[in-house]
Amino acid sequence: MSYKIVFILALVCTFILTVLISRKLIPILKSRKMGQTILDIGPRWHKSKEGTPTMGGFAFIIAAVITGIAGSVYFVLTDGIRTTLPFVFTLALGVAGGLIGCIDDAAKLRKKQNEGLTAKQKFLLQLIVAALYLVGMTLVCGNNTALYIPFVGVEIELGIFYYVFAMLLLTGIINSVNLTDGIDGLASGVTLIVGVFFAAAGFLNGQAEPDSGLLLLGSIIMGACGGFLVYNFYPARVFMGDTGSLFLGGLVVGGSFMMKNPLLVVVFGIVYIIETASVMLQVLYFKLTHGKRLFLMAPIHHHFEKKGWSEVKIVFAASGITAAAAAVSLLFGLH
Repeated sequence: MSYKIVFILALVCTFILTVLISRKLIPILKSRKMGQTILDIGPRWHKSKEGTPTMGGFAFIIAAVITGIAGSVYFVLTDGIRTTLPFVFTLALGVAGGLIGCIDDAAKLRKKQNEGLTAKQKFLLQLIVAALYLVGMTLVCGNNTALYIPFVGVEIELGIFYYVFAMLLLTGIINSVNLTDGIDGLASGVTLIVGVFFAAAGFLNGQAEPDSGLLLLGSIIMGACGGFLVYNFYPARVFMGDTGSLFLGGLVVGGSFMMKNPLLVVVFGIVYIIETASVMLQVLYFKLTHGKRLFLMAPIHHHFEKKGWSEVKIVFAASGITAAAAAVSLLFGLH
């Protein structure tokens, strides 16, 4: 079976499973009153979304795990276990992130407010998961402590400091994807484009054979996000919750480590970076100016909402920016 056929099968299976599971899951979430609580400080028109089922990310997590395991078994039998392990570890990173998100979402629902785990609790759990991921990628997959600088084509040996940098990058990007999940279809739309990037990078890796792990990763991201958009595109019938966004964050940043090109995530994931930077700048400016705001609201997608942009327009703009950044990464940034 060719790599292209496996890629298409994995994409289609993940898409169909996500749609079918979502269809069954949404009524269950509604019946158990697992609806989103909307903060009063948010855009006033978001109040109409209160009660929309959350934790819908379970649907695409289940779909991705089923397809991911099946694809891994196939590639272990054809390519060997060592070439498949980076994908397995990355899928595990995503699932661990989803579990942290599930705990957070469950706490929010129990407290009936939009605040679950504390920032310190969430960050500590994410650091532990990031450390375990790095141990696996180093001991089993042979990742070293040299940091590749994309577009320049040089490596810098960081030694022990590589792990400090890597843990901060892992947790930072995972949380950035979480911040991006603020309006209907935004995180899933942007991350679908990132999945296309991983698949293309898998085919264009410069080796004699495509990178099976990246192809599988790209296919499940595309299938998961595409299937979820059926219910999450405006007006959303379900939200992914932290359960889904932290899972996707793990896959996104894990993919950059699979490529042994972790810094490239700053480019193809530029929308995630902008979202996080907008929050940091807003807080800093607020403190320095004793109460003034740089943006009408942060993260920045809310700023554009308050400027009169529709949610659909914001999603298409962010997806377009991601597509352009992904194209630049493919043309000039691959290792």
